[in-house]
Amino acid sequence: MDLQLFEKEYTVHVYETGTDGRLNIFSLFNYMQDVASEHAVRLGFGRDDLLKNNHFWVLSRMYVVITEWPGWDRKIILKTWPNGTDKLFAMRNYLAEYPDGRQIASATSSWLIVDRTTRRIQRPGETLTLFARAFRPESSPVRKAEKLPGYDDNPKPSDIFRVKISDLDVNHHTNNANYLKWIYNTYGLDFVNNHYPCSAEINYLAESLFEDEIVIFTQNHGNHVFDHSVRRIADNKELCRIRIVWKESGDAAN
Repeated sequence: MDLQLFEKEYTVHVYETGTDGRLNIFSLFNYMQDVASEHAVRLGFGRDDLLKNNHFWVLSRMYVVITEWPGWDRKIILKTWPNGTDKLFAMRNYLAEYPDGRQIASATSSWLIVDRTTRRIQRPGETLTLFARAFRPESSPVRKAEKLPGYDDNPKPSDIFRVKISDLDVNHHTNNANYLKWIYNTYGLDFVNNHYPCSAEINYLAESLFEDEIVIFTQNHGNHVFDHSVRRIADNKELCRIRIVWKESGDAAN
């Protein structure tokens, strides 16, 4: 059995869909976090394995391209495999398909290993570096996630809100997918009802904690390209940058 490739079947539940009855983008990101976590455990690099050395995983960057948005009760197969290392990053790829092989989405991600006490980034071990088969062009579904630029002058700010208990993960930090949920809520209902995301790129820059006050700055670059910057009010710390490219609705679901 090829341990470097792992796949898992998911059924789209009604609570994972949006107003159009299709899988929403933050649930897709949760699927990818789930399958990555399970695969890391099987490879010996799971959360508990890293904690033995006082380390933990941090998702740093992700880029996903979506070709179809499956509807409620559809089954999808999510495949993932390690992609070697790139300097301090451990790379991981994803491919989402229907059971008949039709592609739904593809993604690349970049992860860091961080010391819990010092918060210093640790260099990936030799074993992770050897998981490099996906550097072959035919194995990489899309380009790797890049560093996103900062916003220009006069971005539009959202209303200020606080991090809630329901936003937190097991480490008491905001769950990665919830940043997407926050940003999704800055769009108008009419826009969301008539458009769907065809790609999303995220740079995670810092942690947010319970009761942090948050503001989101948004720039519309035209052609349905939106840049978002999530910031903490207290110290003006930028927590993440997200670029979402949208398309008009019509043939997003199947």
